[in-house]
Order: sequence, then C-alpha cells, then structure tokens
Amino acid sequence: MSLTIAQRNAWSLARTLMVCVTLFHAGNGYAAVPSAEFDGDADSIVHEYDPFNP
Repeated sequence: MSLTIAQRNAWSLARTLMVCVTLFHAGNGYAAVPSAEFDGDADSIVHEYDPFNP
C-alpha cells in the first residue's frame, strides 16, 4: 500500500472511530491502529491522527 493511501485510510479510521490513530511503517508497507493499542517501535511511527484536532 502506498503512503498516500495509508494516510487517507488512517485519517478515515480516526474520524470513524473518534480515537487517535497511529500510522506506522510495518515491514514492506504501512499499518494503522488506535494509538492506545500501539506498542511498537517509536521510530516506525509515520504520523498520529487525532480526530479532535485536525
């Protein structure tokens, strides 16, 4: 998945769930999870999306 698509999906997920979402580099692509559930390497974080502070 390209970074642009991952960013759009992460922002959409944050707005849908109304929670902060962390977008991070995972292997050969990107992944997004609610920030409260992210326990990976801080260096892999691309961006954190906050639906309350766009």
